[in-house]
Amino acid sequence: MLDDVDRRILRHFQAEPSLTTAELAERCRITSGVCWRRIEKMQAAGVIEGQEAVIDWAALGYAVEVSLRITLDKTQARAFDEFTAAARNVAEVIEIQTFLGRVDVRLSVLARDMAHYQQVYRDRILTLPHIADIEALMHIARVKRDEVLPV
Repeated sequence: MLDDVDRRILRHFQAEPSLTTAELAERCRITSGVCWRRIEKMQAAGVIEGQEAVIDWAALGYAVEVSLRITLDKTQARAFDEFTAAARNVAEVIEIQTFLGRVDVRLSVLARDMAHYQQVYRDRILTLPHIADIEALMHIARVKRDEVLPV
C-alpha cells in the first residue's frame, strides 16, 4: 500500500508535523506537488487522520490525572453503549478505551486538584450507568508518550 516515498513522508511528518508541504518535500527529496498529492492520497485512504495540538494540562492548572478501570454490569444488554454515551458527557474525561477481559472500560480523568477530583468522582463518575466495579490508578509520571511508529 505504501511505497518508499510515502514512508519517507510519514517519517518526517511524524517527527515534525508542523513542517510546511514545501519543507516536507525538501526533506523527502521530492517536489512540493508530489508531496501534496501523496499527503492527500494518504488522508483519503485514512492513513493520515489529521493533526492535533498536544496540550500540557498541568500548565493549565490540571494537576491530578487518574486512570479508572471499570467493570460493567454486563447483564444489561446496552451496558457498554449507555455507559460510554454518558461518560462522553463528563468534561473531565479526556479518554475512553474499551477492552475485552476483566476490565471493560478505562477512563482517563483530569482534575485541578484532589478536591476537584473527589467532586468529579462522586458527582459525575459514580453516577454513570451500569458500573459493577471501579478501580482508580493515580497517575504519577508519564514515562513515554509517543504515537510515532517505525515506517
